[in-house]
Amino acid sequence: MGSSTVLPAIIFLPLVGAAAIALIAPSRSTVLKPVAVATSAATGALTLWLMAAFDKHDGGFQFTQFAEWIDSAGISWHVGVDGISLFLVVLTGLLFPIAIVACDPPHDAKAYYIWMLVLETGCLGVFLALDLVLFFLFFEIVLIPMYFLIGSWGHENRKYAATKFFLFTMLGSALMLVGMLVLALLTARETGNAVTFNVLELANSAGELPTITARWIFLSFVLAFAVKVPLFPVHTWLPDAHTEAPTAGSVILAGVLLKLGTYGLVRFGLYLFPEASRYFAPLLFTLGVIGILYGAVVATMQRDLKRLVAYSSVAHLGFIVLGIFSINTEGIEGGLLQMVNHGLSTGALFLLVGFIYERRHTRQISEMIGLQKAAPVLAAVFTVVMLSSVGLPGLNGFVGEFLILAGAFVAHRWWAVVAAAGVILAALYLLWAYQRVFHGTPDDTNRSMPDLNWQEKLVMAPLVGLIVFLGVYPKPVIERMEPAVNALIEHMEEVEGFESPTVDDRPEGSFEELRTLKSDYGDEGEGH
Repeated sequence: MGSSTVLPAIIFLPLVGAAAIALIAPSRSTVLKPVAVATSAATGALTLWLMAAFDKHDGGFQFTQFAEWIDSAGISWHVGVDGISLFLVVLTGLLFPIAIVACDPPHDAKAYYIWMLVLETGCLGVFLALDLVLFFLFFEIVLIPMYFLIGSWGHENRKYAATKFFLFTMLGSALMLVGMLVLALLTARETGNAVTFNVLELANSAGELPTITARWIFLSFVLAFAVKVPLFPVHTWLPDAHTEAPTAGSVILAGVLLKLGTYGLVRFGLYLFPEASRYFAPLLFTLGVIGILYGAVVATMQRDLKRLVAYSSVAHLGFIVLGIFSINTEGIEGGLLQMVNHGLSTGALFLLVGFIYERRHTRQISEMIGLQKAAPVLAAVFTVVMLSSVGLPGLNGFVGEFLILAGAFVAHRWWAVVAAAGVILAALYLLWAYQRVFHGTPDDTNRSMPDLNWQEKLVMAPLVGLIVFLGVYPKPVIERMEPAVNALIEHMEEVEGFESPTVDDRPEGSFEELRTLKSDYGDEGEGH
């Protein structure tokens, strides 16, 4: 496969699989799942090839493909991948086949698998698009399959949750569409060039717009991405969507869809609006810290285990926003790494909660006790995943949170100190929930709960393996991210004429532990 065709193949292979499933006769319904699994697994294999062929020393876009689409409007087919988007593409390629294998729909399997594969195409397109209109189309395509997955295969209040999800995200997207059009038209007027939606060309003209205008356009983008993250206070759709979604929907929603917002903040917020990003960084820092504390406190109060995990996402995504708007190498690297870590850990938590629900037909914590005695393997896997979400050293969550707090401490010291309390609160609500669900003496109903079967163990094995691997040796991920992150920061400094502080920009002898620990976790010192 040629390097210029691999990205279109990755994007559209799930769509081909969806079309194939649509053509399968009703009498052959037993082949629906194998076709869906094979298609998503082949897509995942292509993303692994992409990772293996990726040049880790190149901070620019690789495997790019460009073709004029609507030339008169400046719209093109333009896709590419760099260290910022690479592992989000790989994460998407990993989680979809896992979610499809792990969960069977209760009815209408053909439509279910079609929507899952269409959703995968939309997510991959978002991470690879380098044209604003193309990005927007994929960004909106994602809404439709997720709406139907929640509304058709969800739980009791599924229609309410699906509608709320759709309305929130559509409102944000509408504002972003206006911002995109204004950005392209005003940039063309200021530069005297033809209208273009090419992200690279718009970034090169980032300093041409009046400062106030750029800030308003930036806010239109940020609101759309804040809803998708979701960032406090536009997060209220998330707990309902997670709670009512089918298990596979919750896994993909937490693992991939929420990253569309955080990825957008990096790719389009920082890259297209350097000055506005730095100007509004204190505000977004504040909202991120509020989200960390609010999500943790509300999670502690939950009686529904799935809703508890949903609110934990609000807290964890607050950390990611904190890292992004530190606007230094450590913070942004930590935010990107934590996007991957959150996808693995929270996706695994939703799978485990789904396995428990299938056995007990309840998510109420008070109705579950002593499950460790009935299902020791499930309890052991839950322990590892929970501790990774807490940020235990040696597991993946620690590395990302450490880098985020290191970058945040340099950028906004006291907010970083406050945010660190979120780590303690995460340990509180997750350990307390684990104690109530898995410890104690089980009653007759809980005593008879079966343990994980071979298929469920097979599904959880890659997630647990990656959780441990990235906690012990995150270097392969960090060294591929770092050139792109450094290129982003250099671009921002060039446009602004402002040098971003890093962990190394401090008096000699202070804060030395950060440098030592960062070195232990795989930094070769390049670019710092």
